[in-house]
Amino acid sequence: MVTIDHDAVLRARVLLLGSGQRSRAELVDAYRVLAEVNPKVYAPKLVDALLSLHYQSRNPEVDVALTAEAARAARGIEVGEPRRTERLHRALNAHQVSLFALGRRAEGRAVCEELAGAGLSDPLTRVLAEEGRFAEAAELDEAAARDGDSDHVFWNRVQWAANLEGAGQHDAAAAVFREILAETRRKAAEQDTSLSILTWESVHFSRMRDAVGDGAGAAAARREALGVLEELASTGEPRNWSCILGWWKTLFVLSGRAAEPAASPESPMPPFGANHGWSRDVRDGFLGMLAGLEAQAAALRGAHRLPELVDVQRRIGIRAAVRDGDHPYLFEERFTPYFDEGVTLARRTPDDRARLARALIDRSMFFVAARTFEPAHADFAEAVALLDGAP
Repeated sequence: MVTIDHDAVLRARVLLLGSGQRSRAELVDAYRVLAEVNPKVYAPKLVDALLSLHYQSRNPEVDVALTAEAARAARGIEVGEPRRTERLHRALNAHQVSLFALGRRAEGRAVCEELAGAGLSDPLTRVLAEEGRFAEAAELDEAAARDGDSDHVFWNRVQWAANLEGAGQHDAAAAVFREILAETRRKAAEQDTSLSILTWESVHFSRMRDAVGDGAGAAAARREALGVLEELASTGEPRNWSCILGWWKTLFVLSGRAAEPAASPESPMPPFGANHGWSRDVRDGFLGMLAGLEAQAAALRGAHRLPELVDVQRRIGIRAAVRDGDHPYLFEERFTPYFDEGVTLARRTPDDRARLARALIDRSMFFVAARTFEPAHADFAEAVALLDGAP
């Protein structure tokens, strides 16, 4: 039996009825008391107040405590109450984020599993991918992609294709990516999406086909990309688009997965193919490799081991893209040195056509992101000549 502190209830009601400014912490305290008396009315308000207080916190331990309490309160809201599901999703999602920020992966995964049971599977999908459980992640991706909003075709299906690839299901991954390309071609023809996005997708598909030894399929995808680049270099985009750097960043980062350590539950890696929602501990760990990679690059440079240096510099550039690749401010100035150096180093290994072509394609796609289409076309045409013969 719950003992009601009537004085505390009175103080809470007076606080809420008062005309003065109330802090988030005061609201939480009041709703905690009143939720014991009238949970139907005040439990939803308590969830909102706890999450609001959490958003202004800068203490990871406090975040875990606040979001755990919000999750408990959300679970207690009566089934059928308006916005119960939305509040439960927000509370559980905030709780799993706070747990992963502290590296408490087992607890975070359990909350993600609860979220999936409540109808929001994306956090669990990404956690599974971080731990190398690609087949399980791809199963969840398929349901989300088939049932998802058509406006999110790219984001849902790129992640799905990436996880299918990670699971070794290359034909299935290619089929999914062909659907992405078909949709983008249709929208580009109607001037409903950017030609830049079609270019990035075609190039990524060529990389997918190269990875499984389908030279003809890769060459066909490169020819499509080259044709789009010719149009961009000649006339530019037919329409102005808002920031689309997320498309470039997602596919560029995904292209580097094979060069990274394999993901496992004991050693998680980023959910390549997902632009947002990476667990904090995984993101921090991935970016935390930068210092070691830069030291490795310095040693390789001193030893004149150029092929390995090219590869390490690319891994460094991918981390720069993870950190800042969708920020438009000074985008070209910040990223040009990474891609110029990649091409310069690769040109010093003249017998390694594949590395030079990769560096040229990387820089070409960066130029597209920077809306500098003529040099993008020149770099890509050179790369196609190296890989497939004169275009």
